[in-house]
Amino acid sequence: MTGKTSFVHITDLHISAPELEDTRLRSDTTATLKAVRAMIEGLASRPAFVIASGDLTNHGDEASYRALADLMHGFDVPVVWALGNHDTRAGFYRGLLGRTDDLDAPHDEHRVIDGVHLVTLDTSVPGKIGGDLEDAQFAFLEAALRSHTELPKVLVMHHAPALDRDPDWEWEGLSFAATDRLAAALDGHRIAGIFSGHIHQDRFSHWHGIPLVVGMGQHCALDPLHSGDSIRSVSGASFSVCVLRDSGLTVTCAPLPSDRVELARTTLDQLRAYEDSLANRATAA
Repeated sequence: MTGKTSFVHITDLHISAPELEDTRLRSDTTATLKAVRAMIEGLASRPAFVIASGDLTNHGDEASYRALADLMHGFDVPVVWALGNHDTRAGFYRGLLGRTDDLDAPHDEHRVIDGVHLVTLDTSVPGKIGGDLEDAQFAFLEAALRSHTELPKVLVMHHAPALDRDPDWEWEGLSFAATDRLAAALDGHRIAGIFSGHIHQDRFSHWHGIPLVVGMGQHCALDPLHSGDSIRSVSGASFSVCVLRDSGLTVTCAPLPSDRVELARTTLDQLRAYEDSLANRATAA
């Protein structure tokens, strides 16, 4: 590429259809998305695309994806959608894309927009909080990496690669096995950045030489200053304005005003119990 490409990163929208009267929402995510959309549309320069890196809805139901489609109606910037652990493939395909076939297939795709090769990987696993990738998805990735070799590549995936091997925190991102396999697959390729969500924090890492950008998202924030045996959720939301130049990637966070009031505290045992309930529901389905 020559010059620069501007784009926006949003994540963890957690949209819930009004008729659900969702008691698991920790903020008015519909109002937040409306505000974020208005701010994106008010940018001095129109972004080339928007990355939406997963947890698009709170429950993965078709009605909530239809609500998301309504909220984005008339938005004239291409959106790159990825799926997270709160999403479902069938709900996403039917409610947002209007697709009626192959509803269990992972949502993996790649396309070129304004000189950037965008590769989306579906890291969602039914019944799990953490993410993973299947053999067929690595085959898809390897084929995508062999195409458009002249262009910088940006990966979009809800679960970021694991940064260490603490077994208590594998739920935080991609499985350790998939993380190792991903690092090997990307080695030697021109990866400009990986964009993720899931942990509700603005966090930036240098992972095997690749910029790894995790967004806080639009639902709530996990307090990075809190320590102890629990996770503290506070009010907060942000999105990022990004520029990819020949010299590299710039990410500028745009936090929304927040009083950082506490919304919840969750222990690891509660997380494990929640994951067990997800697994039971997935098995029953």
